Amino acid sequence: MRIAIFGASGRVGTKLVELVLASPGLDLVAALVSPGSKLVGSPVAGGSIEYRPAETAMNTHCDVMIDFSTPSASLALQEDVGTKPIPMVIGTTGFAPEEQERLSAWSQHRPLLVSANFAHGFEAFRLGAVEFAGRMPDAEAAVGEVYHARKKTEPSGTSRLLARNLFETRSRAMGFAAPEPPISVRREGDTVGLNEIRFDMGSAELIMTYRVHALAAYAEGALAAAQWLVSHARGPGLYSLVDSLIDRG
Repeated sequence: MRIAIFGASGRVGTKLVELVLASPGLDLVAALVSPGSKLVGSPVAGGSIEYRPAETAMNTHCDVMIDFSTPSASLALQEDVGTKPIPMVIGTTGFAPEEQERLSAWSQHRPLLVSANFAHGFEAFRLGAVEFAGRMPDAEAAVGEVYHARKKTEPSGTSRLLARNLFETRSRAMGFAAPEPPISVRREGDTVGLNEIRFDMGSAELIMTYRVHALAAYAEGALAAAQWLVSHARGPGLYSLVDSLIDRG
């Protein structure tokens, strides 16, 4: 499988490059970075592939592209690729509602699998929390996160996703708008990722915690999603990790 990585110099992008190069049957055909990156023109891991500006992405011959960049760069990539039906896995977070709509519009031309968190097991964690919220809508929900000290102090895409899912599920179950779950944010050292959901039932409390030990977990999950998207020859449309969990055949 021929893979292009967009945002190849980022934290997850770097791990993706390492993983693809070390995996038999996978071929890294492009490592795309911003035009101002110091890596432009330098070889990737001493091989024949060089880091290239992202503007050349539309000329890349690949089976799938994996995008871990920024919202503006991700949308610019969609513009560059145009109507070409290149499957894409998108782990970029922080899209504003109108940006999310623009991104979704491109799914009429190609399959887009989008997730705020690709780490193995996270989707099952999220679905478990949503199911509990639906069965116990009176339980007050709160979301918390801990990430490395260099990460922005605003809530991550993962926490915003969890809070939105809990709000929608509880509101639907109760028949009226539930309180929006508060999100607590902490930044500590080199913490890779810790996500927590608390359900307060007054006389009892449920705490659900999901911890990522290694940054490679996000890269491994994104690569598995890319393999699913390509092997199942998905047509244009917007996909999620739930689709890959349901359809493993």
